[in-house]
Amino acid sequence: MFCLLAWSIYQQLLKQSNWKASLQHAWQALTGAEYWKLLLTIALMFANWGLETRKWQLVVGRVQHLTFLQSAKAVFTGTTLGFFTPNRIGEYMGRILYLDEGKRIKAFSLTIVCSMGQLLVTWWAGIGGILYLQTYGNTELLHTFAGLWMKIVLYSAIAGAVILTLFYFRLAGLVRWFEKIPRLQKPVSYIRVLDSLNATILFRILSLSVLRYSVFMGQYYLLFDVFDVHVTAAQVVGSVSVIFLVLSIVPTIAVITELGVRWRVGIEVVQLFDNNITGILATSLAIWIINLVIPALIGSLLILGIKLFNSRK
Repeated sequence: MFCLLAWSIYQQLLKQSNWKASLQHAWQALTGAEYWKLLLTIALMFANWGLETRKWQLVVGRVQHLTFLQSAKAVFTGTTLGFFTPNRIGEYMGRILYLDEGKRIKAFSLTIVCSMGQLLVTWWAGIGGILYLQTYGNTELLHTFAGLWMKIVLYSAIAGAVILTLFYFRLAGLVRWFEKIPRLQKPVSYIRVLDSLNATILFRILSLSVLRYSVFMGQYYLLFDVFDVHVTAAQVVGSVSVIFLVLSIVPTIAVITELGVRWRVGIEVVQLFDNNITGILATSLAIWIINLVIPALIGSLLILGIKLFNSRK
């Protein structure tokens, strides 16, 4: 899948008349006068994962207290395991490695709540992004296939977002409903901890998810400017929110496949405002490396540390 996506992107890149000059400009941008924007984007990576760490520390505290540093180690370890698993499901397993045995299954359900909060923000923002693109995007391109799949994604996202919102704010009620089914008594004992998540905590999770989402937008805005993709702040929010929406819906085998999808969707969406395909590709690749590859490398060192520590016991 990744090879097919890469080949189609390569063919589209060749159709760009000044692709060689654009590629050279993208490379020079890394060491040019605006290199500080790249450094700021890297700094925002720590803000991004710091917010995710605080969010997970908040929910996992219902079963076990962890310091911020311990929570950060768990989040980075989860990123590493998620790097090679379908739709990053390995993240859940990586995070609970830092918890005591017997508390891990309960923490697993809490980790899913963290993801639900981020997914809610992604879907509702993506719905707004699609509506923005339909209003202000390139009319000619919107009447092609891009317009068709955008409508399909819009209706699917609205249905999914409404259902997920109801589930998110009715977790305690769902637990109590499952408790009434005799055959589910044992599984329910592991998710009963969800009953302790009141509205205040759920809104705090959402608030942290919104802040994290804003960091993503800031990173894209900075790198679009670095790689000479001429888009306004509103256009960045509108287009990038759709990219995140599609990435959250489309199943991917591993993060390397996600990169191909990210490239493909990025081109289709951002070219509604600017046709610098090279700059769009460079931005997507840089975001992927900064937000996923570097944290995964950090997590791999932490996993190695766990293995060495256990071997010395």
